[in-house]
Amino acid sequence: MTCSQDSMLRRTLSVRVFEELGSLWRQLAKMEEINGTLITQEMILAEILNPDSSLAKEHFSLLLSSELNLLLRGTFDTSTLRYKASIIWDKQIIAEFINNLKQNIAPSFILWELLTQFPLSQQISSSFIEKIFITQLFNILSPDSISDSQENNLYPGSYKLEDTIRQQIAQKKFLNQIITQINQNLDLSSILETAVRELRSFLQVDRSIIYKFGYGKYDHLSDIKSNQNWGCVTYESKLSPKIPSLLNVTAEDNCFFYILGYQEKSRRDSILAIEDTEQTCNSSFCLTKFFEKYWIKSELIAPIIVEETLWGLLITHQCFEKRKWFDSEKNFLEQIGEYLAIAIYQAQLYSQVQEQKKTFEQRVIERTKELRDALLASQAANHSKSEFLGNMSHELRTPLTCIIGLSGTLLHWSGENKSFPLNKQRQYLQTIQDSGKHLLGIINEILEFSKLEASKYVLSIQEFDLENVAQIVYQEFRKEANQRTIKLILEFKIEGQKENKFFADPERLRQILYHLLNNALKFTAEGGTVTLRIWREGNQGIFQVEDTGIGIAENKITLLFESFQQLETSRQRTYGGTGLGLALTKQLVELHGGTIEVESILEKGSIFTVRLPNQPQLKSSGNLKRDQLFFKGNRSIVLIESNEEIATLVGELLTAANYQFIWLIDSATAVKTIELLEPTAVILDQDLTDAYQISDTLKQLSNTKSIKVLLLSHQISSTDWTDISQRGIDDYLLKPIQPNLLLKRINALMSTEDNEEDESI
Repeated sequence: MTCSQDSMLRRTLSVRVFEELGSLWRQLAKMEEINGTLITQEMILAEILNPDSSLAKEHFSLLLSSELNLLLRGTFDTSTLRYKASIIWDKQIIAEFINNLKQNIAPSFILWELLTQFPLSQQISSSFIEKIFITQLFNILSPDSISDSQENNLYPGSYKLEDTIRQQIAQKKFLNQIITQINQNLDLSSILETAVRELRSFLQVDRSIIYKFGYGKYDHLSDIKSNQNWGCVTYESKLSPKIPSLLNVTAEDNCFFYILGYQEKSRRDSILAIEDTEQTCNSSFCLTKFFEKYWIKSELIAPIIVEETLWGLLITHQCFEKRKWFDSEKNFLEQIGEYLAIAIYQAQLYSQVQEQKKTFEQRVIERTKELRDALLASQAANHSKSEFLGNMSHELRTPLTCIIGLSGTLLHWSGENKSFPLNKQRQYLQTIQDSGKHLLGIINEILEFSKLEASKYVLSIQEFDLENVAQIVYQEFRKEANQRTIKLILEFKIEGQKENKFFADPERLRQILYHLLNNALKFTAEGGTVTLRIWREGNQGIFQVEDTGIGIAENKITLLFESFQQLETSRQRTYGGTGLGLALTKQLVELHGGTIEVESILEKGSIFTVRLPNQPQLKSSGNLKRDQLFFKGNRSIVLIESNEEIATLVGELLTAANYQFIWLIDSATAVKTIELLEPTAVILDQDLTDAYQISDTLKQLSNTKSIKVLLLSHQISSTDWTDISQRGIDDYLLKPIQPNLLLKRINALMSTEDNEEDESI
């Protein structure tokens, strides 16, 4: 094995000097400050298993302690009668020697335990012990005992023994300082800044810097070179302010590529030492200029590798004179680079932990908010239901009181056999009947709402006259309006018998208009006006109720259609009602696939607008023309859907209804395929990222603009429908798909298509 010459001392010693060194080892082992264990050749011979081992022929003394590790080895030369000796304090060499000892003794021996339990210290760590060891060593290795004065040096042209040991101690202290700072300080910037400053001072260089790469992972130099702005100098320490600063400098690609010299070197063995930049790099013009500009005479480069990623470089410069870099300096710089890599990795982990902590805290906050909102919603729902029950007790009690009281009066008079005025009897009976009807209306409203909530409500779609429904509802409220001197107006803006015909559930439409008109009359004062307007817009019927009542505050409009919500919560209420009317209305509208909107100004009045799609259905009248309308063999429908289950369901329904069904999975090429197929209708899933783009494109192309588009969606509000209807969507269907509603929507689109064709003819 090769090792640095500054980690050991080799000598040719007399027998007397070698024995004195062995005595020094025994004295050090007995010192309380060291508290060490001494293992000698004599001890190992007692437990050695291999008599031919080289250990049997070698004299040695091994001192092990937490403060000091020293190994004295000597082989006796019979020709010169002297020992070829080595004094070693390198941790790695001592560790290899210990492993060799273990291979020659049994694990059950006490000596094995001694060799195993003692940790190896890096270098000498106590100035007191250092002083004793160096002093005694010099006394023994005096010039009189050494024949060659050149042997008094560690290696030619380098430091003396004392300087070498002191340098080792200083390096150990510096490394301990870096390790301590890493353990105690999570501020990476502070660690790197201190390391650069102390490194420059320790190695007595003119400038030390850290060059940080700015992009991803670089496993090879080609990965680095492929980036244009791939790093810069981030930390710097200079001996003199006169030295040009490299801070924030980004080296040119070609120059820095040459500086790294990684073509022939592995990233893991990449200590680069340049003792004369002028001579070494004279083949590169830009590099020569770079060195001249920043006064670089010699430089030493070590990589900083974090998790197998080249994070940056640790570089030292001599600016005023050339310098020869020793192995000890190279190894030391490499060690500093490794420790800095640990600090960087530690900082990255800490940053990740902080980010995860922040994310976790944010999730906790969001989850807490969700739970709080859910709790508030639950409390609000309970409060609303409590209010509803309280209001119902009032609403039910009033008609019941009239019924029970007046019927009791009639029974009393009939039992007394006394005459009771006929007009009074009729008046009482009429009041009883009106109260009973009112009570029945409340009960029916509650029962209908419960059916809708339980999804047990089924529409009865049929053809009817819009004008008939309008007149029925209008006449139903005309008397009440006259009694309260409220002007009730019907504006029926539909002309022609064809436009008057409409497909929906007429009874539920009447119920929708009833709730809207009842609500308008309830909150309109005497002398006010309530207007019912009905008109058609293409395939939609528009039903609008406008009043000049009390209006609704803007912040309460969103509560209008909530279950059990009444904007008037006082028990001493001015206006009656269950609070379910508008909630029931909204559900009936959405059950038709329609929308409801409200505009209101406080103290000015409100406008409620309902939009219902025309929903034609097949009749069993045997009408040949209508049969041909819906069951032509060339009627094709394209579905663009990525979900196989939805596509299978839609395909089976449409195929059973005698439609030609085409399923497209790839939405990217859908428009071109639709142009070739020319279907009558296209079904789009809102979950597709380009759903609206497809509909916009279809409506813009001349050969596809007449194709009807049906949108599948989880939820669409009235506001959403207003927006998407302007983007080429003709109708929509909510998920989960209800087979009967799907066929009705498709039939409606087909009917509209054929009507448009008839009109064009």
